Amino acid sequence: MQLLVIQRVLGLLLMLFSLTMLPPAVIGWALGDPSITPFLDGFALTLVTGLLFWLPTQNVRRDLRVRDGFVVVVMFWVVLGLFGALPLMISEQPKISVTDAVFESMSGLTTTGATVIVGIDALPKSIQFYRQELQWLGGMGIIVLAVAILPMLGVGGMQLYRAETPGPIKDVKLTPRITETAKYLWYIYLGLTVACALAYWSAGMGPFDAVSHSFSTVAIGGFSTHDESLGFFDSPLIEGVAVVFMLLAGANFALHFLASRTLSLRTYAQDSEFKAYAGILLTVAVITCGYLIVTGTFPEPWNALHHGIFQAVSIGTTTGFTTAEYHAWPGFLPVLLLFVSFIGGCAGSTGGGIKVIRVLLLYKQGLRELMRLVHPRSHITVKIGGKPLPDRVIDAVWGFFSAYVAVFAIILLLLMASGLDQVTAFSAVAATMNNLGPGLGEVGSNYSELNAFAKWMLCLSMLLGRLEIFTLLILVTPAFWRK
Repeated sequence: MQLLVIQRVLGLLLMLFSLTMLPPAVIGWALGDPSITPFLDGFALTLVTGLLFWLPTQNVRRDLRVRDGFVVVVMFWVVLGLFGALPLMISEQPKISVTDAVFESMSGLTTTGATVIVGIDALPKSIQFYRQELQWLGGMGIIVLAVAILPMLGVGGMQLYRAETPGPIKDVKLTPRITETAKYLWYIYLGLTVACALAYWSAGMGPFDAVSHSFSTVAIGGFSTHDESLGFFDSPLIEGVAVVFMLLAGANFALHFLASRTLSLRTYAQDSEFKAYAGILLTVAVITCGYLIVTGTFPEPWNALHHGIFQAVSIGTTTGFTTAEYHAWPGFLPVLLLFVSFIGGCAGSTGGGIKVIRVLLLYKQGLRELMRLVHPRSHITVKIGGKPLPDRVIDAVWGFFSAYVAVFAIILLLLMASGLDQVTAFSAVAATMNNLGPGLGEVGSNYSELNAFAKWMLCLSMLLGRLEIFTLLILVTPAFWRK
């Protein structure tokens, strides 16, 4: 383990992150917002800490190894959540505890969208913008941004990219150089954000809300500048814009890259994961709308259609925006929608959940086992897009799934032991590990009523979900630390 190299990278990343506290201060100043000091103080503390890490190691020039990359990613996300909470801790509005500030910061950076703040509409604009900005940075991963910048400072990036990038197949690069790959991903991410903001603005949002919601939409985050989320605007047109960009953000960004290069939509039509992703969301939307109409939940069928489609896409992609209290919907719908969030978005997207490609592989593996019962001596391969996959990939997916279930069960039991009821505990773990946000029971609207222990456990759950279990669990295995 190269501790000095790790220390140097952490210092650089902290100094980089400190800059993210300046835009909210500028916006606050421009709008006559009194809440500027918390951001300036947070900027100074984060910058000084980064300098203290970096200065003693500034002349260390060695490449990161794979193990170093995992340590940097985990340590940085933990440190990021803590330092990201500084403006929220210092600010007089909202007046929240350290626990709540860290929870809100971690929820933003992991694009979970679970909030402990009540009265979001009354918050200073600088605080509202900062929450949205945290989600935007966490969406593609600030580590990927750093991968594009740190090589210029003499720090290799491939190890960080492998540790940070979601999905079961992590070594696929869009371009020969990892720096170029990270840049192209950010160009696509930035392009979608700008397009989304312009679309929101054209649909009737004000400029501030349009930019703020574009951040959380493209990041699949779910934070809003209003307590009622997108339901505040009561606009089917705005909801339609959100649906389009949630669908795009939940797809593999590599597909967007390839489609932009070939100028053809056939890239999406030929991708097995994308077809499964679209098929799942379409099926859930049809079931949701049909059940809402049959049960008469809304007085008009049109209301059932647009609320049903919106909630199905928002929760299915793990965005977490709401236009209605879905947790109060009749019958099995709330549980169905929560279960869909376990599938989540595609690999290589900003979405959470287990990922569509893993679920698709588990399904195909199940079919293979059934065929083996009928034809015990046959050699059957699992294929994606007509190409056979090595058993090592299947084994990795099964390993991830088993680790996911085990971690889920442990955190669920700990929450119930702290006093939460079964529905609240189950949905809270599901909503945070899948980086969804809104749950059921006591966490249907927000997480403010949970005890401090539960909030810290859910912070861990968010981090596990964002780093896809293994990146964090590998640090507690003895083999990782052996020379």
